[in-house]
Amino acid sequence: MNYALYYGENADIEAIEQRYRALEDRFSESGVFPEAFYSSSGRAEVLGNHTDHQCGKVLVSAISCDVAAAVGRRNDGMVEICSEGFAPIRFSLKDTAMRARERGKSIAMARGVANAIQARGWKVGGFTAYTDSTVFRGAGVSSSAAFEVLLVEIFNDLYLEGRLSKVEKAAIGQFAEDRFFGKPCGLLDQSGVAYGGLNLIDFEQPKAPKSEQLAIPKGYSLVITNTGGSHAELTEHYAAIKKEMKEVASCFGKEVLRQVPFEKFFDAIPLLRKKVSERAILRAFHFYDENERVERAAKALKFGNTSEFLSAVNESGESSLTLLQNAFVPGSTSQPIVLGLRMSKTLIRDGAVRLHGGGFAGTIIAILSDAEEANYVARMSGVFGAENVFPAKIRPVGACRVDR
Repeated sequence: MNYALYYGENADIEAIEQRYRALEDRFSESGVFPEAFYSSSGRAEVLGNHTDHQCGKVLVSAISCDVAAAVGRRNDGMVEICSEGFAPIRFSLKDTAMRARERGKSIAMARGVANAIQARGWKVGGFTAYTDSTVFRGAGVSSSAAFEVLLVEIFNDLYLEGRLSKVEKAAIGQFAEDRFFGKPCGLLDQSGVAYGGLNLIDFEQPKAPKSEQLAIPKGYSLVITNTGGSHAELTEHYAAIKKEMKEVASCFGKEVLRQVPFEKFFDAIPLLRKKVSERAILRAFHFYDENERVERAAKALKFGNTSEFLSAVNESGESSLTLLQNAFVPGSTSQPIVLGLRMSKTLIRDGAVRLHGGGFAGTIIAILSDAEEANYVARMSGVFGAENVFPAKIRPVGACRVDR
C-alpha cells in the first residue's frame, strides 16, 4: 500500500502498519474480522480565519495526521464506535433525533451525521468501528471534523456506493457539529478533510462552493504548534465572532457580510457605531481584508510568487491579533498563542506564521523553508513540548477507504 499518500514521503511505515494491525486485533477480539479500514485527516487552515461562516474565501488543506478506523457492517441497525480511552458510542439508526443532553459529546456528532444522511433520503445500515487518532484534540487541526467526515465516508462507502460528493460530505459533517454537537461553525474544517490537498474554496454559495486545488511552494514545510489550552470552554467566544459579524450584516438587512459590499460597510461606520460594538466593526474589517488576502495568496501560488504568498500569511496573523481579536481570551493573562507568534517572528527568516483555527487557545501554523524546519521545531519544542510541535505534510486525498 502507498502509505505516503496518506502520511507523507518520510512516514514510518513500520509504525503505521503496527497501528493498523492493532486496530484489526482490537476489532477481531469480538470473533470477526473488519471488512474495511478508513482514514480521515486533520486539516490546516492556511489562510481565511473566521471567513467561512460569512460565506467567505479560504485556503485549507488536509494534513498528514488522521483518525484511522477498522470497520465491519452490522445487520441490527446499530452504530457502535469504540475508541481506546473513551466509553463506546452506541445508538440505533431508527432513532437519530437530536438529544439536548448529548450536546458537546461525540455521540451527538455521530447521531447528527446519521440524521443528516437519512434526511437526504439515503438508507444506510449499521456498523462497528474501532478507531485510533493521531489528530491532537482541542488544538485547532479539527479532530471533530476528522471524526465527522470519517463517519460520513464509512456510511458512503459501505452503503451508498460512494455516491456522496465531497461537498455533501463536508455539509453533513458541518450539520452534525453545528446542530447536534452545538458548536457554531462554518464549512472550512469539514471541507479541508473531505476535499484533500490544498484548496482555494469560495463559500459565496455554501451549498455549491467553488474550489480550486493549489500547491504550497516547493522547499517549504508546514509546522503546527499546539501552544496550549483547551477549546472545551471556548464555544461562547467562537460564537461571539460569528454573532458580531452577523450583527453588522443585519444592519444592512443581510444575513452575512459577504452580501454587503465593502464600500457600503465603510461608508456606514458612523451609523454602525450607534448600533453595534466597535469590536464587531473591527471583526468585519478583518473579514473583508482576509477575503482579499486569500485571493492575493492564491494568485501568488498560481504564479510562483512565494514572497507575496508569505506576506499574505503574515498579514493574516496580524489581523487575527488586532482586528479579529481571537489570539487570547479577553481579560486573561494566559496568552500562549501570542507568545508562540512572537517567538516564531524571531526564529523564522524565510517563511510566515499566523494563528491557526478558531483561536483563543490552541495552535499557530508556520510555513517556512525546509532548511529552517529542524531549528524551528527544536526551539518551539523547548517551550511548548516536543509532543505539541507537529511538522505536517499536505495530504493529497480526503477521507477515504484505505486498501491494505
